[in-house]
Amino acid sequence: MASSSCADLDPDVALRLFEEGATLVLLGVPRGTELGIDCKSWQVGPRFRGVKMIPPGLHFLHFSSVNLPSCGSEIGPKTGLFLSLKPREILVANWDPKTEDLDFSDSKNEEEVSRIRASLQELDPYLGPYPYEVMRKWVSFTDHLSEEVANNLQPLSGRICAFSDVIPEVEFRHTKDRAEQPRNDTACQSMKEGLDRLPRMKQREGTELRFSDIPKKTYPPGATPAEITQWSLDLSYALETLLEKNHKLQPLNLLGELQFAFVCFLIGNVYEGFEHWKRLLALLCRSEGAMRKHKELYLGLITVLYHQLGEIPPDFFVDIVSQDNFLTSTLQDFFQFISGPGVDGALRKRAEKFKAHLTKKFCWDFDADLDDCAPVVVELPEGVTVD
Repeated sequence: MASSSCADLDPDVALRLFEEGATLVLLGVPRGTELGIDCKSWQVGPRFRGVKMIPPGLHFLHFSSVNLPSCGSEIGPKTGLFLSLKPREILVANWDPKTEDLDFSDSKNEEEVSRIRASLQELDPYLGPYPYEVMRKWVSFTDHLSEEVANNLQPLSGRICAFSDVIPEVEFRHTKDRAEQPRNDTACQSMKEGLDRLPRMKQREGTELRFSDIPKKTYPPGATPAEITQWSLDLSYALETLLEKNHKLQPLNLLGELQFAFVCFLIGNVYEGFEHWKRLLALLCRSEGAMRKHKELYLGLITVLYHQLGEIPPDFFVDIVSQDNFLTSTLQDFFQFISGPGVDGALRKRAEKFKAHLTKKFCWDFDADLDDCAPVVVELPEGVTVD
C-alpha cells in the first residue's frame, strides 16, 4: 500500500482523527493485493499492516487477490463488506490464503484486541492513514445509508462478491444419477441442446444480496381494467407496497437502499447492484402520485442522483445505459410528472434546477418528443455495404 500523506489535512482534523479515529489491523495481506476503503484503493506493499485514522461511521472495505507471476499479474474478483466503525475502535483481521479472504474472528477476542491496542505505537509506521480526500465524496454516496440498512441488505455471509458463488441445483452423488444425465461426448445439434446439457446452477445460500422485492404487479387485487391502466402508467401503488413492506417506519431508507446498490456496482463491481439501482430508479421516477405525497423522499432522491451521476464519466452512459436509452427516458418521465399539479413548489423548483444541470453536463434533451428517439437512417459512404 502506498503511503498516504496527512500533510494536506487541517492540523485540528488530523489530531481529532488520530485520537478518535478507528483502526483496521489487517495482518498477512499478500503483497500486490488490491485493497481499498470507500472510494480509494491501493496495491498492498510489503510493510502494510492496516489503515488508521478512519472517521467513525459506515465504510466499505474491498479487496482483490493478485497473483504475481514473473511476467504480468492476474487480479481476482473483488470482495467487499460494509463495516460500521466506532470512535477509537480496533478491528483485527488475518488474511486466509485458502479462501483469499479476511478473517475477522480475532476482533471478538478481547485479549488479542487489547494486545494490539497496547502495541499500536509500534504498529503505527505500518498503518496507512485513511484517504481523507475522499471522505466528502463517500459521505455524499452514503448519507442515507445506515448501519441497519446495510446489514439488512448485505448477504448473510457478510461478503459482497463481484462474481456470484454458484452451485448445481441438483447434486448427483451417485454414479447412476450422473449416468442418466445428457452425454457431452457428442456434438450438439443446436444452441438449445448445448444449454440443456449444462448443469442448472443456483446461488449458494447465504451469498445473495437481500434487496427489496419490487412488486411484479403494479396494481391492487381486484383492480378494474381502468385501474390496471392507471397503476401501470403511475407506479405509485407498487412504490407504496414496497415502502410498506420494507421501509414502513423510515421511507427515506429506500434512498439508502438505492445508495447501497450504487456502491455495490460502482465500487464493488457487482452488476446485480446496477440492475437493482435501475429498477428502483424507474419505480421512483414513474410514481406520479407518490411525488405529491412524499416530498422529502423526492427532495432526497434529487440530491442522491446529483452526487451519483456526478461521479460517473459521460461515456459510461454511451457504453451501457443508453443502449436502451434507460436513464434519459426514465428521467424524462420524472421531470414530466414532477412538474404536474399538486407537487410541492420547492420540490418542483429543485427538479427544474437538476434538469438544467443534467442538460448542461450531459447535453441531454428532456423536452424532446419520445418519437425523436426512433432509429436514425444513416447514409453510408459510397462503396460501403452492409451484409
